[in-house]
Amino acid sequence: MMARNQPPFRADHVGSLIRPQPLIEARESHKRGELDHAGLLAIQHESIDWIVARQQGLGLKVVTDGEYNRNTWQTDFLLRFENVELVPPRFKLRFHSEKGVAEGSPHTVQVSGRLRRPGPIFVEDYGYLHSIAKATPKITLPSPSVMHFRGGRDAISRSAYPEIGSFYQDLARVYREEIADLALAGCRYLQLDEVNFAYLCDPALRQQVRNIGEDPDSLPQTYAALINDAIRDRPKDMTAVMHLCRGNFAGNWMAEGGYEPVAEVLFNQVNVDGYFLEYDSARAGGFEPLRLVPKHKMVVLGLVTTKKAALENKDELKRRIEEASRHIPLEQLALSPQCGFSSGIGGNTMDIDQQFAKLAHIVEVAEEVWGSS
Repeated sequence: MMARNQPPFRADHVGSLIRPQPLIEARESHKRGELDHAGLLAIQHESIDWIVARQQGLGLKVVTDGEYNRNTWQTDFLLRFENVELVPPRFKLRFHSEKGVAEGSPHTVQVSGRLRRPGPIFVEDYGYLHSIAKATPKITLPSPSVMHFRGGRDAISRSAYPEIGSFYQDLARVYREEIADLALAGCRYLQLDEVNFAYLCDPALRQQVRNIGEDPDSLPQTYAALINDAIRDRPKDMTAVMHLCRGNFAGNWMAEGGYEPVAEVLFNQVNVDGYFLEYDSARAGGFEPLRLVPKHKMVVLGLVTTKKAALENKDELKRRIEEASRHIPLEQLALSPQCGFSSGIGGNTMDIDQQFAKLAHIVEVAEEVWGSS
């Protein structure tokens, strides 16, 4: 009765999947100069063929390439723009896990000149996924806000961009160029991985933002305008969604706090069609902010964790979906993991079979809650 045949789907997933060992070894061989690009691409395609078939075999209506074309979820994309480079981090994070807390510093990019896209970045990779997929293929891109958040104004060249507004204009433009080419390649399901809205819900990280000279109260509006500018020219039949999480690597997370501080801007000023929201633990807060979601938008509840292998209890998942439906109609809800299974190579908390068990679990629960198409 309430099955859904357009994205986001009742049973969906964020995107990244655990890399098979042959692909990991091929990347290492390529890095050492022992395997040429064509050889790497052949193994990458073979791995993607396998992972797409496995997703479809579970009954998922969405497939991704597992982000098998990259080492990490963000830098393989951002560093392809001209005048973008990695620099020593200015932003410190506390990495939390069940084992305790450790300090660390994430990748930080610096913009040293005017932004330019020399050519298509992930378009060819998407084209391969599109050519083999029977289910709806989805591509994931790091949100444009990632180019700014961890370095702030000091990571943006003042000689190239004396006015920060022109930086945001150029950043949105290069994203529009990539999205336009993805659309020509057939892409109709686009996801922006946007961790920074969630980070701005954490009082400790809000202070870090102040420490680098930025205003945590105004950044949500700034990033909403940036994202809207980046996706404004997408085709009318392209679904654009946003994924939010509080960090995910080797079972660690970096931020805590519910969505309330950013909810009004997030749900009513960002022109996306849906949100993948982390909700696998108490650190994400309650479902109350969902009351602010407009009726034409979907929320995919990230109730299934990628941080541990044990399967969630079905009745508990259904109870939490019912709890969320007190704040937003059930027909506006769907189910997924809270994040990808492998934000980069390594650092996984489960094996590939356990990953597929999680995805199969999501499909089964979604069918029991919303019905099968």
